[in-house]
Amino acid sequence: MHLDLIQPLLLGMKWMDPTWLLSTFGSALFWLSLVIVFVECGLFFPFLPGDTLLFAMGLFIGTDRVDIVPGAHGVDLVVAVILFTVAAFAGNVAGYEIGRKLGPRIYERDGRLLKREYLEQTSHFFEVHGSKALVIGRFVPFVRTFITLVAGVTQMNRAKFMVWSAVGAIMWVSSITLLGFYLGRSFPWLGDNIDYVTIGLLLITVLPIIIELRRKKKKERAPQQVG
Repeated sequence: MHLDLIQPLLLGMKWMDPTWLLSTFGSALFWLSLVIVFVECGLFFPFLPGDTLLFAMGLFIGTDRVDIVPGAHGVDLVVAVILFTVAAFAGNVAGYEIGRKLGPRIYERDGRLLKREYLEQTSHFFEVHGSKALVIGRFVPFVRTFITLVAGVTQMNRAKFMVWSAVGAIMWVSSITLLGFYLGRSFPWLGDNIDYVTIGLLLITVLPIIIELRRKKKKERAPQQVG
């Protein structure tokens, strides 16, 4: 059931509403979710509901509201986690190989989706955290999408990239999907209030970006204040 207080926030962005996705695509939502996770993790479309979708799928699986094929009874949690992890890892590999092939030429463009600003912020994140950025960045919107591209552009060792990317994919998918699954089992009313949950997760996931932007502004103002 859609709540009147949440509907205005989701207006024009139904693709961010898991309930709408479920009612629209039915059993196909599971397979669509795999595609969305793959694309967000490697093909430079940062405006996709990765975190919220994984949580919602965990919740839907926990309450038997989603199927793999029409007529099937639910989705096995272990199978779902494995497939989502594979999709996340495969998306990373695709982004890495594209970055490795195109190299610095990517930074020369400043398109609508592949903005130079996003790449520069992700590069800074990568410089600060090193290889661990492939794990930490999984939980940060925008960074999650571009971190593997930056790893490819900077010619990160392929074997090291594969290991850290796999670790990141496993931690990201399993933690968020299992959280949704067990909360859905423990608190069935969440399924009827998924809109609230979606907005809450969106706020939580963008919080690191807001904090980082504030830090950056403070650093930029510091020299001016001293002078």
